[in-house]
Amino acid sequence: MARKEAKNQLVPIVGRAGKPQMQQTSGRSWTREKEREFLEVLGETCNVTRACEAVGMSVRGAYKRRAKNAAFRADWLETISAAYQRLELVLLDRTFNGTEKIIRRHDGTEDRMREYPNRLGLSLLKMHRATASDPSQQIQPQDLEEVRERVIKKLLRLKARQEQG
Repeated sequence: MARKEAKNQLVPIVGRAGKPQMQQTSGRSWTREKEREFLEVLGETCNVTRACEAVGMSVRGAYKRRAKNAAFRADWLETISAAYQRLELVLLDRTFNGTEKIIRRHDGTEDRMREYPNRLGLSLLKMHRATASDPSQQIQPQDLEEVRERVIKKLLRLKARQEQG
């Protein structure tokens, strides 16, 4: 479906002598729809190859587009950042709450226990040591409102993405 739309879509480009003009895209061209789908898959998997396969584009083409298109590059970075933040939250939850492990005994009975991944917890501590141990790094009251606004904007963008998908 995206390929048929792409063939009929006109996009603005910089033509000869730097003059703007409209050009019809081919099925191999990036479209806004392909970008949206690419970023959606990238956010779910953090895998550029899978995201490219989902939209029928090459990995080389994706990196080339990222290098040349500032808006696409910014969306890509935001998508990866959000995905890694979600991953970190999952890992933090696993570190704090552990995971349930079922132990089967030779007599057929089962016992359940919680397993806490110490190595994961230590890695997370190392990553955040500077901000966690330095009290001078605490957020100042005047910065708190700015941080709150940025978080709200980010949450609204994530909500809008969920509603679209």
